[in-house]
Amino acid sequence: MEEAPDEVDRIVAAWRDVRPDLDVAPMQILSRVTRLSRQLDRKRKAVFASHGLEIWAFDVLSSLRRAGDPYQMSPSALTVELLVTSGTMTNRIDRLVTAGWVSRQRDPADRRGILVSLTEEGRQKVDDALADFLHLEAQMLRALDDAECTTLTDSLRHLVASVESVDPFETDDSPIEDTSAEAGETSALHPARTVAGIDGSGSSTPLQEDPAVDEPVAAPAASAAARGSDLLDSA
Repeated sequence: MEEAPDEVDRIVAAWRDVRPDLDVAPMQILSRVTRLSRQLDRKRKAVFASHGLEIWAFDVLSSLRRAGDPYQMSPSALTVELLVTSGTMTNRIDRLVTAGWVSRQRDPADRRGILVSLTEEGRQKVDDALADFLHLEAQMLRALDDAECTTLTDSLRHLVASVESVDPFETDDSPIEDTSAEAGETSALHPARTVAGIDGSGSSTPLQEDPAVDEPVAAPAASAAARGSDLLDSA
């Protein structure tokens, strides 16, 4: 059954009317990706909050859980895997130690090194949250059959690789004068400005900052994105 037109369809149609000289077809896909990302973020936050977790805490605990018995990683390895700064990771580990979900100990293979270990309470916490998280994701995908899920998985994998290969500051075209400050619209050169009129959400996209620390989180490198957060994004 064909889906009824949505907000993105309305916005794309409006742009085609006022700017017939531009190809706005990419909005049909990428604006929906943006809207999906925001919806997923809100729903996942609610699931983790029910377990007393924030997304960043789940990410650290799940990284340790995936490492396998004895569920240990060095702070530097966690920093690389989760694509944050060392200062941010130190702050996160401190908070998780205080909560009793991880512990620190000397690395027996390197007396100068430290290992972060998942405690039994931390392992139970992440296991319980993961079960509810996966149930949520299954519910969100229930409208798709197995064949559609397989096709979408392959298409998204290809799309991620394509997006990561593009640098918004290096294009083959001549620079376009940025007049978005007057128009109140977003520009690729100013991602923090409102994106109302592109995906219909009307929200902003500021530099990501870790709620646990005031230090900005570095933008993920394309080559490392596949190792990042379970939530892709927070990619």
